[in-house]
Amino acid sequence: MRKHSPLSRPDRRLFLIAASALALSACGSIVGPPDAPQMYALRPAPQAAQPGEKVGWALSILKPDASSNLDSSRIALAKSDTHLDYYANAAWPDRLPDIVQTALLAGFETSGRIDAVSREADALHADYQLSTDLRDFEARYAVPDGVPTVAVTIIAHMAGTRSRRIVSNLTVTLNEPAAANSVDAVVQAFDTALAKAIAQITQWALALPPPRDTEPKESEPALTMPKAP
Repeated sequence: MRKHSPLSRPDRRLFLIAASALALSACGSIVGPPDAPQMYALRPAPQAAQPGEKVGWALSILKPDASSNLDSSRIALAKSDTHLDYYANAAWPDRLPDIVQTALLAGFETSGRIDAVSREADALHADYQLSTDLRDFEARYAVPDGVPTVAVTIIAHMAGTRSRRIVSNLTVTLNEPAAANSVDAVVQAFDTALAKAIAQITQWALALPPPRDTEPKESEPALTMPKAP
């Protein structure tokens, strides 16, 4: 009767390596990296050209300020006045302040009333600076699993670039109900609310007169040097 020879040491080592690889591959399907979040783009509808003459001053738009809860690419939601959360597996394609800055820039460009508008990072000449603070930008639930209402609050300041003096302030507060309890419906409500906010901010800013430090100064009489004797 033939006896089976035991596995040699090299064969046994190969067997253990293969078994370990199979175990790791099985665990990888369970523990592996989380799925990439679904990206949702904010696309506020462009406003129609505003009536009125073009302004003669240049505008620089600063990146909006935001709390650490909103300075993120995650889409915020609130189910109480004290608790802020985020939608799972859903995100903006960029951080929220960058998205709002781009939307503000597009709003001024499509207004048809200003030729010189840019981001602060472009370091171009500007007579006014527009700074904003994102206080609210979340979907609020009055009841769990109900249909949320999007809340947007933006505080805007216009300041002279040279004087750094704030000449006007505006607070925009909007509440836009979503059509359903879904991320798609919430993003559409954000689009509508942000478009309304930008329309209010552009109309307010473009109604301002030129900053005083851009007005031409009266020429001073030239000094005459005494002639040498």
